[in-house]
Amino acid sequence: MSDSAPVLTIDGPGGAGKGTISRLVAARLGWHLLDSGALYRLTALAAVKHEVPLDDEPALARVAASLEVVFVAENDATTVLLEGRDATTAIRTEQVGDAASRVAALPAVREALLQRQRDFRQAPGLVADGRDMGTVVFTDAPLKIFLTASAEERARRRHLQLREAGVDASLSSLLKEIQARDARDMQRSVAPLKPAIDAITLDTTRLTIPEVVDRLTELLTERGLASAT
Repeated sequence: MSDSAPVLTIDGPGGAGKGTISRLVAARLGWHLLDSGALYRLTALAAVKHEVPLDDEPALARVAASLEVVFVAENDATTVLLEGRDATTAIRTEQVGDAASRVAALPAVREALLQRQRDFRQAPGLVADGRDMGTVVFTDAPLKIFLTASAEERARRRHLQLREAGVDASLSSLLKEIQARDARDMQRSVAPLKPAIDAITLDTTRLTIPEVVDRLTELLTERGLASAT
């Protein structure tokens, strides 16, 4: 890739805190943000909306290639518009997340979204959040992070989020869903979930969000990719 804008890739399993951490680091640095998982969730949501079977790979690839998506950055969050409608909440449901994991395992869908993701790389820099940002999409990124946490901790965090949103959910069911999604993501034939060879693995099980954000900005500064804040 010829674009010289620096990229910080943050990969890892669902619930490790990638989304929150990526948004906060991008905001601190004034960099662009790519939530690649949202693109797969939007593809799944659009497929369901247009009654496209989740096992019809060619049709799903066409859905991915023609997504009408807009990311609207706000003070402390990002609003996601699909075909002109707010899909921010809809794409974060467990059902859409499960569908997105299935859709993301299809090679034709991943290929359809590859260039769209790379187009987010613009000055002054990009924080790319996903599962294959460092291994496939931005292989030349100067700093790659693999963010992880125990499945139990990730289930606990998700359970807390749902409770705060007024959604009743079973902690044991969430744990099973997370474990099943991890297995599917790690075992898929295309772009399986794993750390890049040159990635730094950071376990957030016992770390606070501010501690992780500080650590990542320190690493960027140490490598001359960002100014001290």
